[in-house]
Amino acid sequence: MKKSVLISGKYEMIKQMSVSLLNKKYRVTAICQDYDKCQELSELKGLDVYFGDATKPYVLQEAGIYGFDIAIAVTENDDANLVFCELCKKKFHIYKTICTINNSENTAFFRQMGVDGVVCATNAISGLIEQQAFVDEITTVIPVGDRKLSVSEVTISGQSNVCGKTLAEIQMPKDTIVGCVLRQENTIIPKGNTMILPGDLLVLLSGSKQAEDMQLLFRR
Repeated sequence: MKKSVLISGKYEMIKQMSVSLLNKKYRVTAICQDYDKCQELSELKGLDVYFGDATKPYVLQEAGIYGFDIAIAVTENDDANLVFCELCKKKFHIYKTICTINNSENTAFFRQMGVDGVVCATNAISGLIEQQAFVDEITTVIPVGDRKLSVSEVTISGQSNVCGKTLAEIQMPKDTIVGCVLRQENTIIPKGNTMILPGDLLVLLSGSKQAEDMQLLFRR
């Protein structure tokens, strides 16, 4: 049975997340307060779209979200995101709630209130800056004996063929490895069962001749 996901928030975020989730065969419902943007979202095949304020119980009821698996709030208003998550979990019995916040000081409080996943935009951006600084410190081509080792990085998009696959399932060029996976604020030393997700930044190690093949593999 398809997992069902409800998304509320800004048009751009709703569209990006919906496309990614629909490609993974989720059932997706979106609620947007911009009527014109609702019209545009309705053009996405398979996406159910409702116009209204997602903090209002009657709007959620009209969307028929009872028993959905996941609810995601991505508005720019922390208070609205919390109200949305509280309604979804306590009134409509949605199993898991996730939201973004702009004020990192709200993180602990949101978790205490029962929000399962809290993503702070400030922390995420800081993490990306730190990750990029780490990558920039790596020399692109490092001599190793008589050979040269190429170290490069690639960010995985939601449309990449490797999304949702483990490293063991990806046929990589010979003499190449994924040395590190940078995921939000976490640094992961990869194994065969490490799954590649959208937004992951991979540090790739390869012979200089295989570097371009590695980039093409993970970007396509």
